[in-house]
Amino acid sequence: MRYAKRFLIPFVVTLLPFFCIAGQSFLIADTLRFELKDVERIFFEKNLQLLAQHYQVEADKAIVQQARLWDNPLLVTDQNIYSNHKFFEHSNNPDGTYNGQYYFQIQQLIKTAGKRGKVIKIAQTNAQISEWQFRDLMRNLKLQLRSDFYTIAQLISNQNLYDQQMVQLDKLLMGMKAQFQAGNVARKDLLRIQALQMSTQKDALDNARQLMDLQTDLKNLLLINGNVFLMPLVKEESRKPFNELQIDNLLAKAQDQNPEYHLRQLQLQYQSQNLALQKALSIPDVILSPNFDKNSNYTPNYWGLGISFDLPFLNRNQGNIKSAKWLVKAEETNLQQAEVELKNGVFAAYQKLYYTQKISDQNTKDFYLNYGSLYDNIVESYRLRQINLIEFIDYFEAYKETMQKEIEQKLHQQLAEEELNYQVGTDIL
Repeated sequence: MRYAKRFLIPFVVTLLPFFCIAGQSFLIADTLRFELKDVERIFFEKNLQLLAQHYQVEADKAIVQQARLWDNPLLVTDQNIYSNHKFFEHSNNPDGTYNGQYYFQIQQLIKTAGKRGKVIKIAQTNAQISEWQFRDLMRNLKLQLRSDFYTIAQLISNQNLYDQQMVQLDKLLMGMKAQFQAGNVARKDLLRIQALQMSTQKDALDNARQLMDLQTDLKNLLLINGNVFLMPLVKEESRKPFNELQIDNLLAKAQDQNPEYHLRQLQLQYQSQNLALQKALSIPDVILSPNFDKNSNYTPNYWGLGISFDLPFLNRNQGNIKSAKWLVKAEETNLQQAEVELKNGVFAAYQKLYYTQKISDQNTKDFYLNYGSLYDNIVESYRLRQINLIEFIDYFEAYKETMQKEIEQKLHQQLAEEELNYQVGTDIL
């Protein structure tokens, strides 16, 4: 409960019995209004996919610790259990010599050719791969989170547009029905406005279905349960001038920050380290075996030193070495492909942002503002017969399409910025 309160404090919670879209009522328990920074804070701390990947990173770091440990020595012991009709006979003969037997040996594996250091490097690289996989997962989920956030805001703006038009159509139809009863309005005109109302209502319901699907996706990302409606609060922020974004700087930053490209580099590094290890494995390790024999050797209280190692005549690890060489070549090819994809991805995102910013100038904003002001009088003009039905319907549909394009343009601007952030691998906008 304390955890929930901690994150709901930044939100403005509005209790609503219904959520209405173009005259249709959807039962909603409450509405959570939040900014992007609030939802990202919850996302980074509660998302289960990120949490699971974080555990994997910690597990791979522990493998590095394990790789640094030396091999344990092996103790080998042997002693007499039964002899001369006696168990564990350990005594002296009449002449004073010892007539029991026990044997001890310590075996220690000595790895040659720097195998231990090579295994440590491989474990370190594997841990780095896990860390960059975590960053790649976070990058993809962040893009999904922000895309859902901005798209929901766009769909809600569409909903407001439909609601506005439905209110005007309802008022118009109410007056036209009265005029129809009085014989002042033709039936075909009344039916045409009713058809326009039904078309607008269908568009609103289609918009509502998309909105509810995205609401589910966003709530899944945030682990929010229950009958809750998420209301994004999108701030109008000053945007970085496009001419300050230099493509060469973006490409250099992408090579340093893009997780997918880094993972390819690490995969090549991993396979190169594996090749070095496979070559080292062709060199035999040595086992040192100091030992003590009490009474079974050619002389009592015998101390000896054994040395053992493989004779690499038949198996020199040739197959694994050959396989590792081919894997290195494969990763070199993959890295070349990743570099091409990185440059193309950054350049494409750069161009998209250029074109979206180019058409989002002040003149365009002034047009939408003036166009919206003109629409406020269109219904009244038709009611007063200052324009005919065809002119009213044409302007009604044109206004809806024009306003939707304005809403879509804002979304395209936001998504273009997020795509450039995604391709570079860090937030530059």
